Amino acid sequence: MNKQKLTELYKHYNLTKDDVFKHKNYIIICRSGIEKLMAQENIIINYEVVRCEPNFAVIKALGTKGDKQIETFGSALKGESYKDGSTNSWYVMELAEKRSQSRCVLKMLNLYEYKIFGEDESESFKKPTQIKTL
Repeated sequence: MNKQKLTELYKHYNLTKDDVFKHKNYIIICRSGIEKLMAQENIIINYEVVRCEPNFAVIKALGTKGDKQIETFGSALKGESYKDGSTNSWYVMELAEKRSQSRCVLKMLNLYEYKIFGEDESESFKKPTQIKTL
């Protein structure tokens, strides 16, 4: 991504180091950053349950910002491992909702063209945890 564009976005949305991190070839926006983008851009999202089962869920997000509308989906599949699912969490409905929200906000703001993704979109996008030593 163009470093100047990233700096502009960072300042415009009052993002902090806790909201964004670099992951391989992408910029990842954490949940807090997605919420800031959504609030500052006055994006309204309505959710529709497409499918909800104990280990699988799909949510449709219908986003509106002024006259612009976006429709996108988020899903989550609880598998035995990441090889046969998209999460190890039993909170598949909540995860599908967060994924649909992230996708909706990022699509609404055309941020995918800059290789910016939401942390909730993939388990591989999770921010590395830092171990604190005493």
